[in-house]
Amino acid sequence: MNLTQLNAISPIDGRYRNKVSDLAQYFSEEALIKYRVKVEIEYFIALCEIPLPQLSDFNTDLYGDLRKIYEDFSAEDALKIKEIESVTNHDVKAVEYFIKEKFDALGLKKHKEFIHFGLTSQDINNTAIPLSIKDAIEEVYYPTLDGLTSKLAELSEEWENIPMLARTHGQPASPTRLGKELFVFVERINQQVLFIQNTPNAAKFGGATGNYNAHKVAYPNIDWKNFGTNFVENILGLHHSFPTTQIEHYDHMAALFDGLKRINTILIDLDRDVWTYISMDYFKQKIKKGEVGSSAMPHKVNPIDFENSEGNLGIANAIFEHLSAKLPVSRLQRDLTDSTVLRNVGVPFGHTVIGFKATLKGLNKLLLNQAKFEEDLENNWAVAAEAIQTILRREGYPNPYEALKGLTRTNEKITQQSIANFIDTLEVSDAIKAELKQITPSNYTGI
Repeated sequence: MNLTQLNAISPIDGRYRNKVSDLAQYFSEEALIKYRVKVEIEYFIALCEIPLPQLSDFNTDLYGDLRKIYEDFSAEDALKIKEIESVTNHDVKAVEYFIKEKFDALGLKKHKEFIHFGLTSQDINNTAIPLSIKDAIEEVYYPTLDGLTSKLAELSEEWENIPMLARTHGQPASPTRLGKELFVFVERINQQVLFIQNTPNAAKFGGATGNYNAHKVAYPNIDWKNFGTNFVENILGLHHSFPTTQIEHYDHMAALFDGLKRINTILIDLDRDVWTYISMDYFKQKIKKGEVGSSAMPHKVNPIDFENSEGNLGIANAIFEHLSAKLPVSRLQRDLTDSTVLRNVGVPFGHTVIGFKATLKGLNKLLLNQAKFEEDLENNWAVAAEAIQTILRREGYPNPYEALKGLTRTNEKITQQSIANFIDTLEVSDAIKAELKQITPSNYTGI
């Protein structure tokens, strides 16, 4: 049975496939196999560059042909490797045998035993997977997040002068501006992006237990540690972790996942805030002809994009949390739990991208209801009390906080007129009274 949107178990490969299809070239089984092939080929070329004595006669003009094995890698190639794996019951060994067949076809039979020379499977997995994560972040994650933050920044600028009643603890508080409140999220995200960009994409490369045992016993005079670092950092573009056990210790990867999780958490915060603003009628939403908001209530235009985003980002965070907590823990020199867990690394990225796109879609639907902003400010003149008592403090007025508390901490409505009447009772100069009467909820918005 062919996989379709209707029979896929995961919504990532079903309902939401069109939103995350770009991730398949980094996190699918085929992609993992391709990255493994790439590492094996580049490793062989690096051995030729030493050169090992047995590879000193290798024709360097053939490097291009070798690289085409992964550059032109096809679904048919992946299926071939899976067929080999059905016999070997070992995924990385199947890659090795596949490449050896390619060497035979290129007339390189005498060199093929230097494919995977001295390595263990994790030398391949722990370079292929970080490489795929690095590429996915650069090619898919950052562009998608940038589209979202750019929209937020655009709305922040568009609405920078819209005064808005703040609500701390859900209660009316010192006024702010809508644009500033949105820009808070832009700044928070940007700070976490800097953290991610400074988190190394680390890889292990060092043989069965990380000590280059097989390499050293075969060629004791070669500086294999230097070779491994050069290969991982200068050829693959990753950070070489050393020393390690059989596997990468995953500390940097855990930090990366924690950073990605924090960005998702910031966006969950945004989703909930915008959802609340919509419920307060601060925003209307653009209506698309033919869409239905409720199966029972025809009038409804629900904030479903922000709800969809919150749900998907929550799932992503749960998996990122497990990855960052589990991967750095491995029994002795290695157990297999990291392998099965890492096969799911694309899942939180998928839910994250779905969440990003849903938030962006929701932001693009927002219509400012400025009249509601103005109405809320007009109905909450009590928030001007902070400004008045602060100026009175400046003027040395006795007990200004208590005086304003007596005025405003009641169940009676505070209006512009009641504030003006209170100001008239103050024993201050007419100039100060005039200054105080200039304060309104709409202009008391700080910097």
